[in-house]
This record gives sequence, structure tokens and C-alpha cells, in this order.
Amino acid sequence: MSLQTMTYLVVGFTFALYIGIALWARAGSTKEFYVAGGGVHPVANGMATAADWMSAASFISMAGMIAFMGYGGSVFLMGWTGGFVLLAMLLAPYLRKFGKFTVPEFIGDRYYSRTARIVAVLCLIIASVTYVIGQMKGIGVAFSRFIEVDYNTGLLVGMGIVFVYAVLGGMKGITYTQIVQYVVLIFAYTIPAIFISLNITGNPIPQLGLGASVVNGDTYFLDRLDQVVTELGFAEYTTQARLSTLNMVAYTLSLMIGTAGLPHVIIRFFTVPKVKDARSSAGWALVFIAILYTTAPAVGAMARLNLMETIKPSGGENLVYDERPDWFKKWEGTGLLKFEDKNGDGRIQYSAKADTNEMVTVDNDIMVLANPEIARLPNWVIALVAAGGLAAALSTAAGLLLAISSAISHDLLKGVFMPNITEKQELNASRIAMAGAILVAGYLGFNPPDFAAGTVALAFGLAASSIFPALMMGIFDKRINKEGAIAGMIAGIGVTLLYVFQHTGIMFVASTAFLGDMKPNWFLGIEPNAFGVVGAIVNFGVAYAVSRVTQAPPVHVQEMVESIRMPAGASAAHAH
Repeated sequence: MSLQTMTYLVVGFTFALYIGIALWARAGSTKEFYVAGGGVHPVANGMATAADWMSAASFISMAGMIAFMGYGGSVFLMGWTGGFVLLAMLLAPYLRKFGKFTVPEFIGDRYYSRTARIVAVLCLIIASVTYVIGQMKGIGVAFSRFIEVDYNTGLLVGMGIVFVYAVLGGMKGITYTQIVQYVVLIFAYTIPAIFISLNITGNPIPQLGLGASVVNGDTYFLDRLDQVVTELGFAEYTTQARLSTLNMVAYTLSLMIGTAGLPHVIIRFFTVPKVKDARSSAGWALVFIAILYTTAPAVGAMARLNLMETIKPSGGENLVYDERPDWFKKWEGTGLLKFEDKNGDGRIQYSAKADTNEMVTVDNDIMVLANPEIARLPNWVIALVAAGGLAAALSTAAGLLLAISSAISHDLLKGVFMPNITEKQELNASRIAMAGAILVAGYLGFNPPDFAAGTVALAFGLAASSIFPALMMGIFDKRINKEGAIAGMIAGIGVTLLYVFQHTGIMFVASTAFLGDMKPNWFLGIEPNAFGVVGAIVNFGVAYAVSRVTQAPPVHVQEMVESIRMPAGASAAHAH
């Protein structure tokens, strides 16, 4: 069976599952639309959270970045998983105990201010829309390569699928769809990794294969990779640092606290019955995420070796361009793999040398998707990878779109402008807002701004600089008042956005986000995508200072903060 036919069958089957679940789990109330009725089992919620969390950036991009950045790519592993520890320990249980539907609702009540709630909604929308651009673009790229339709057609199909199961099912439909999507994406990620690890090292466990010896040799795999990359003039894979130590720390922290501040992840902890379940589901989510995240370094490293040895076999000549394999031709058609014969010898050269380094240009994002083809794995494995990439992008897009629509319908419409609307009117408004959010996201997917490729890290920085500090201070400092919280959120997100556009301009990703060789007057050498942690420090500082020179919060608010933190009340939290 041809690859295209197999891909149609596998992807079509998964899409039929998603739509079937959406019809079965159609939301009939606002509680089902926003929080799936509040009765999701912790293990199921952990699996859905993992799928919600592991976006196209995790599935498609992360291993690609690790493949080309080597040791420096560890910031993504440490930051994105470490943030879940913060979330499980410092936020999820307390927010679940508070018992409301959304993050802006907590901020509005805790800071006794409609203005604070509106500012939180704006911060949420800015971070979520920034994040969703990358998901929609990932959907279009995956479709254009594997279904072999043009990019715009692929994006339209993806929008249609998200529309059906997100608008109809709300959080209830999204939750059960994401459980299936997790199963699809984790099989799609680990099965090729097992095959490739067996081929290269003889070890079926990729995590162990990374430290094993290569087949038919006594050289360790990583030593072999270091040898190959250094022979071509690249930095040694296992010691390749990412800019400065301070930048590494800032990037990791920005991703960590951004994780703990992303509203589409936090809202998942309102879907479980009680506080204990919120902490438990965060732990399960970390387990499910770790399966992919511990596999990613092996996937990235092995993809890099496969690519280099395909272009130039050990001890052999560079690949003749006219004899390039089918996978090379097909990826050339997407524009993500390019060849320029600078010296006219008709051979593909891949080198760090200045005169040849652009003879072949490889986009980071193709590595996971192209790796099974490069390794000549069976067509069903390649088709499974296509389904997994789409599942990762669709699951996160749905979660983000729900966070945006609930912020508009529940926090702005019901919470501020039209408090007397009925539940049915609010549910209809939620669906209209969701449809509108899909159209906006689709437009940005069709017309991505120049910075679309780096929006994921920027989205984390925006969440880190605005939402995370407001939640942390709201839970752990009774003295922070509405004036401080509002000023802090505005200052944090304002400083971060200003830094991004001031120091890198519209083309910041193309020039600096992942290359690390341009530092246009960066503050302490911190790159724009890592600046969220500085914005968070500004947020904390401004909120603390303003709160100390203005009136303390009302007594009932301070008592509410005490009750949220009181362990004795945890057993009664399900009453909310």
C-alpha cells in the first residue's frame, strides 16, 4: 500500500474518532462546556492534560531543536517539565479549591476588581493567541506534506476538525478527545524511536540507546555523533552550550513559570472532583509527559546522525543531488528543505564552513516528521507519525481556543458586561466566541506574521510575565491588593513585549530566537524568548511596591486567601 493511501487511512480513522467523541460528549451546560462537569478522573485528566500540553512544539519542534542545538536544547526539556512541578505544588490544588471556572475569574475575585479581571483576560488572550498561531501553522505544514494537499487546504481541514469537536463538545468533548489524541501521539512518537534505536544501537529503548554503543562497533552512539558533526565543522554535540549560562537559566525559568501560568493548562485542574484529585492529575500528567520528553533527546540525536550519514556516508562521498532519495524530494516540495549548488559539483554538502553551509538548508521542524522516512521505516510507521503530529497540534489548539472563548464569554460577557444572561445564552455565546477564535487563528495561520516560528517560547514568556505572578501573589500574599496586581500585570507584560519588539523587531525569530549568533544590545545577554522571567520579576516588584503604598485588601478578601491555603478545608472542596 502506498504511503499516501496509508496516511489517508490512519489520519482519517483518528479524525473519525475525534468527531465521534465530540458528538457523544456534546456539552449541555456551561459547567460541561467549561470544566467537563467537574467529574473527570485524575488519571484521565492527567492524560488529557498531557495531550493539551504537548503541542506541535513538543511533538514536531522540540526534538528538531535538540537535534541541531545539542546540549543547549536541554532548556526546553528542563523548562517545560519543571513547570509542571511548580504547577502541581504551588497552583493547581489552591485554584481547584477556589472552585471557579477560569483563571481571570479567580483574579477578579481575589483582587475584588472587574478591572483586574479584564486585564487578566487581555493578558490571557495575548498569550493564547500568540501560542495558537504555531499550532495552526503546524497543522497546515503536516497536512501539506503527508496528505499532499496545499498548505491552505490543509489548514482549512484542520480548522474544520477543531470546530466540530471544540464548539460542540466544549471542555467535555475536548477532554475525551485529548485522551485519544494522547494515545495517538505517544505511539506515533515512541514507535519510530524504538525502530531507529534498534537500527543504530540494537537497543529497543531509545532512552538507553542514547548511551549505548552503535551496532557492529565499540564506539558509543554520542561519541559517534560528536565525531560526525565535528568532522563537518559543527560544534561538538554533547557540549554545545546555548549562549551564556545566565541566558540558559533565564530561558529555563521563563519556560517553567510560563508553564505554570498558561491558562489552557491551569483550567484543566478545574475539571476534577476535588483538591486532592487536582494534585494527583498534575502528577499523572507529568508521568505521561515524561514518556515523550525522555524520548525526545534520543529522537533528536538519532535524527541528526541519520540525516548527516544519508548526505555523507561514513568514509564515502557526498550524496549526488540527482540521486537524492524520495524523502528529500518530497520535503523539498514543502520549502522546508532546500539545496543550492554553490560550487556546481552536483553533490549535496552539509557543512559548517562559510562557503558551503547554505548548500543544504534544513528546517528544524522537519526532523521528527522526516526521521522515519530517512531511516526507511515501514509506511504505516510514517503514516502514524503524521497522525501524531496532527493530534499534538489539534489537541493544544482546542485547549487554547477554549481558554480564549471562556475568557470572552464567561469573564467578559457574563462576568463584566452582561451579568444577567441565562446559562443557555452564555453557552451559545461561548460557542460563538469559540468559532470566532478559530476564524482568527485560521487567519493568522493563513497569513502568519514573520515571528510565527518562535511564538511558542514567546507565549510562555508572556504568561510568565503577566499571569503567573498574579496567581502566586494572590495565593501566598494577603497584602497584595487590586492596585498592585493590576499595575504588576500591565508592567510585566508591557516590559516583555517592549523588549521583544525593541531589540529584535518583527523579524526577531528569523534572526535570533534559535540561532544565538546575534545579540543586538540584549539586556545582560538575555535573548527575547527568555525575557519572560525578567518581566515576571518586574511584575512581582511593581505589585509588591504599589500594594505597600496603597490600602490593604478588605478583611473578607484576606480571609478568603487564608481559607484557600487552609489544609483542613481540602476535604470539603468538592462542595464548590
